[in-house]
Amino acid sequence: MTDEYFQQQAYREACRAFEEEEVPVGAVVVIRDTIVARGYNQVEKLNDATAHAEIIALTAAFQYTGSKYLPEATIYITVEPCLMCAGALYWSKIGRIVYGAHDEKNGYRKHLSIQADNKDQPWPFHPKTVLSAGLLGETCAQLMKDFFKERRKSRW
Repeated sequence: MTDEYFQQQAYREACRAFEEEEVPVGAVVVIRDTIVARGYNQVEKLNDATAHAEIIALTAAFQYTGSKYLPEATIYITVEPCLMCAGALYWSKIGRIVYGAHDEKNGYRKHLSIQADNKDQPWPFHPKTVLSAGLLGETCAQLMKDFFKERRKSRW
């Protein structure tokens, strides 16, 4: 199994959110090449501002493992985590984070003024967490663009 395969699985979750008229973000948690949890945004469905894909996937992974920490896990997310999700990822002590599209408006980097090439700026994740950004980034970004384009059309 490859990072691309697992990111495609997260993308499938994002497509599910899109179909349910939720902001299309998806996530999967992987331990030893096995998907142990899936999540997609369910903010509207659950009427819960915290029902982000990452939170749902993390909660399912905690239940699966019986632990509140996930140091051996990787989470694949279609869009850069927001500050709330970055905090949840920090507390999970997740081993690795892989995300697709950057989120200039709501991503954690905006709120921490982080630039990818500046290691002296704040790090919102656990010190041992490894971050990879941009995997299938264009595909994930296009899904978000399509979603908001469709939403703008329906308002008129």
